[in-house]
Amino acid sequence: MKLSQHTVQFNSNLLQKYDRPVPRYTSYPTATEFKTNFGDLDYRAGIAIGNYKQTPISLYCHIPFCQTGCYFCGCNTIITQSKNVADKYLIYLEKEIQQVANLIDSSRPVTQLHWGGGTPNYLNLHQIDRLWNIINQHFAITGDAEVSIEINPRYVDKNYIFFLKDLGFNRISFGIQDFNPRVQTAINRVQPEETLFTVMDWIREAGFESVNVDLIYGLPFQSLKTFTDTIHKTIKLDPDRIAVFNFAYVPWLKPIQKKISESALPEPSEKLDILQMTIEELTGNGYIFIGMDHFAKPDDELTIAQEKGELHRNFQGYTTKPESDLFAFGISSISMLHDVYVQNSKRLKEYYHATDTGILAIEKGVSLNRDDILRRAIIMELMCQFQLSISDVEDKYHIAFDTDFEEYFSPELSALEPLVNDGLIKTFPNGIAVTPAGRLLVRNIASVFDDHSRNKVMKAFSKAI
Repeated sequence: MKLSQHTVQFNSNLLQKYDRPVPRYTSYPTATEFKTNFGDLDYRAGIAIGNYKQTPISLYCHIPFCQTGCYFCGCNTIITQSKNVADKYLIYLEKEIQQVANLIDSSRPVTQLHWGGGTPNYLNLHQIDRLWNIINQHFAITGDAEVSIEINPRYVDKNYIFFLKDLGFNRISFGIQDFNPRVQTAINRVQPEETLFTVMDWIREAGFESVNVDLIYGLPFQSLKTFTDTIHKTIKLDPDRIAVFNFAYVPWLKPIQKKISESALPEPSEKLDILQMTIEELTGNGYIFIGMDHFAKPDDELTIAQEKGELHRNFQGYTTKPESDLFAFGISSISMLHDVYVQNSKRLKEYYHATDTGILAIEKGVSLNRDDILRRAIIMELMCQFQLSISDVEDKYHIAFDTDFEEYFSPELSALEPLVNDGLIKTFPNGIAVTPAGRLLVRNIASVFDDHSRNKVMKAFSKAI
């Protein structure tokens, strides 16, 4: 059944046909299913199940502050020049970490730690060290854990980079978005090419195991010519991983994007040309298409994990670590346990108030039933491995609903037929495989098994391409 996972085929007709809003499936059910009447008793029960199973742990800390606002941004951020706000935030972050850690078996290993934002390097070195020690006081981080941090390259120096590495971070990620000065000005993210290459030199000198950079296509004033130049400079930069995201222009959801004129955005046909060039240039220069928007070198852990069928996906994106319980701290952060997802309050006032009263700062969440867990497994296999073994699903998840896979998912298998006819997937007696032409549309394929979003308006999601 297995097709080559490293081949991706660009078909503009199919991409235009299927270019509609669909979830990114960093989780299933997606965050749009979270309910505000969700209580922390379900969260505590989910933690207890993980304690019993001794499930490994992944940790995430959200640092929401940024010195300046990037107009393309879709994250939950707080724009401020006052560094004093971070001191207060760390006090409450410590309280939350302690509250949750008290519910977790201290012997459970932490195999992944990530700091995101916002801008984690908004914190000064003293604050970085403080948060690092808080986490290590409450959790046991394994020696081979993935320990990563996002940085804004405009606000670091060599000493800062070396401090992060000496502290224990072994992976680092920073946003380029585009090298072109006109594009950078239009998105309020001006960072000279020399700065980006200098920061990369510091990172390499410090000895980080892996470096990821982010690019975005579909930004104002981009063209095939200008973004080709950006791709060539990125290849010269030589990161281990490259994420190339489609700009989701949703000013009705993210008001800061109103600062971007829609008339300045590239036409859909130009975006397709940019995407095709990006894929051809990156794969032609040794990068492997991992899935969705991600590329990695052949010897990268992500590539190797996918070849072994061991790639996973969570709110932190693709990961090589086994399935774990993700505990997230800070405003708006989302924790993802085996059968419970919860999201923290999105505003500082509510977050601080809840933490002061000694309750978990949960704003909303969702409990997963057996059907959710089964569909999640199928969606994640398609998203990560580009294939699905029916017998493996039946064996692992015991489709003992007095039926088998084909009967249980009869409507979905019928819905897959047009995708088979269009050459996006191949079906076999024991499974499904995504074709090279379907790799770029894997979100559309996975959405067939999404029982929550199928009949809903998808305006909350970005388009597939």
